[in-house]
Amino acid sequence: MSTDSLIQLLTQALFVLVFIVSAARLIRRPRRVDGDIALFFGAAAVLIAEQELTAVLHVVPGALVNAASSSLIMALPYLLLRLVDDFFDVPTLLLRGAEVGLALAVVGLFLVGQPLPLALTLLYVLYFVGLQLYVAATFARESRRSSGVIRRRMHAAAAGSLCLGLAILMAGVQAALPGLADLWTLLSHLFALGSGLGYVLAFAPPPTLRRAWREPALRAFLARAARLPRLPSMSAIVAELERSAAESLGAPHAVIGLWDPTARALRYTSGEHTVQTAGDQMIGGRAFTTQRPIFAADAEREDPSHAEVYRQAGARAVLAAPITAGERRLGVLVVYAPRAPIFADDDLELVQFLANQAAVILESRMLMDQAARIRAREEASRLKEDFLSSAAHELQTPLTTLLAQAQLLRRRAERQPRAPADREGLERIVRETKRLAELVLDLLDTLRGDQATLLGPRESVDLVELAREACERHNTPRHPCNLTAAEPVVGVYDRRRLRQALDRLLDNAVKFSPEGGEVSLHVWREGDQARLSISDRGIGIPEADLPHLFDRYHRGENVDDRRFAGIGLGLLISRLIVEQHGGRIWATSALGVGSTFHIALPLQPATDERDSDGADQEPVGSPSA
Repeated sequence: MSTDSLIQLLTQALFVLVFIVSAARLIRRPRRVDGDIALFFGAAAVLIAEQELTAVLHVVPGALVNAASSSLIMALPYLLLRLVDDFFDVPTLLLRGAEVGLALAVVGLFLVGQPLPLALTLLYVLYFVGLQLYVAATFARESRRSSGVIRRRMHAAAAGSLCLGLAILMAGVQAALPGLADLWTLLSHLFALGSGLGYVLAFAPPPTLRRAWREPALRAFLARAARLPRLPSMSAIVAELERSAAESLGAPHAVIGLWDPTARALRYTSGEHTVQTAGDQMIGGRAFTTQRPIFAADAEREDPSHAEVYRQAGARAVLAAPITAGERRLGVLVVYAPRAPIFADDDLELVQFLANQAAVILESRMLMDQAARIRAREEASRLKEDFLSSAAHELQTPLTTLLAQAQLLRRRAERQPRAPADREGLERIVRETKRLAELVLDLLDTLRGDQATLLGPRESVDLVELAREACERHNTPRHPCNLTAAEPVVGVYDRRRLRQALDRLLDNAVKFSPEGGEVSLHVWREGDQARLSISDRGIGIPEADLPHLFDRYHRGENVDDRRFAGIGLGLLISRLIVEQHGGRIWATSALGVGSTFHIALPLQPATDERDSDGADQEPVGSPSA
């Protein structure tokens, strides 16, 4: 057998193979696309059968047979154009024009007879090749909008259509330049073989090849799966799963409906929009209820009650699979496309595999969220216990003093009604009452801070003057307070609250410097920010405590509760005051050397004063440490 004969035989086998596969699909599931594929390759199979039959019987075809065979050849580009319309929208005008051109070509073939004049032959070749080039360009253009298996199938269809057009072009060139007939014939047969290979890959790819095409997308999906449960939110996880499912199946869209057992409904979220459907509604609901994957080639026909929803979403073909972890029904994965040929029957296995992977990921996130809620409850319980312990200890001291002093004054009054007042005892009562009031105010300020209502009316404040007043209040021979400032630093703030924050920090600087030492207060301007720092030479802060220094009820591990009173709210209140001004506070320290607390506040023009109701303006971004 010659090489040319072998090429022809392989080409014929490929076209007949696609016809058999498409015919079997058409019998199993009648669809327009399978009908058009079977029609196109059926016409090719008839041409092959006619050619082989005449060769075996050694019969010379008559004029009618030649005209009919040529008509079938001229019908191929129109049938392929119909096939393109199954995948994508072909302009109606082009379809009607192709039909008119085909009708004229058939009439000419039967009226003129064989052989055709060269001019008419070239005109027929131009019609054939022109439609084939359009088909090839359409498949190539749409392939760029697809992914995965669909992109590869579109590439193959574009290559097959281009090769078929070139095969006919070589036949036309042979008619125009018969001197190189052998070359044109060989090229025509080679292009025909290329078209057969392309069409097999496009319209009847072997299952093993389809799995190989899917493998890169599946590998990428599985590689991302491990980190998906740790994304910031459940909605971010769902969005990533939807994107991965669409890429793996080569579809334009995929959505996940999560089951809400309270509402007994599936919730689909797209951006800011949420759609809720009953558990058994639409194709996704049917898959969820029956716990079986479903392939609907025509969603509007199979679920006419929701036809408008499918039409608006562009969901002509739908794949749906339940997302289930053990006995727990989590939701449903729905992948859809505007055209049925995008999917194949064996895609059900893939969509169910993706749904199973989604179930593992979603259940992992739910378990993580549940564990986080348990840890949060435990932490809240621990904080409450710590608070009750610290508050009871701190409240006990002034209450005990108040009670003892009051009892002492009562006994003196009973024994000596006319004795002068015990001024020292009264002073002690006043002092401890103030201490008790401060503890209660700290608790109230913490509550206001949590509700973002800590700040009051704002006004133009010179931070240098505010710091000077604070320094004077805390200046003692044992802890001299020194202020450093080169120029006024003016901004719009809540004066009372900033004074409170500075007093808290200076109180700490003094309290945690039991051996005495200078306290330094530095105020300066840095770009569009006001900067303050308070430094002491006290006991310092362990490095492990720095990240938690401003947390609720937190006290350093080197702080002796019996030596340094407090319940761990002072620094929290300072942080809340600074942050609600749009600023930031942080600390640096070394054990035994001292600590420095840094404050950065946004500077605003003095004319930008707040209304008397204390309404906040937009905060300025915090600086980096």
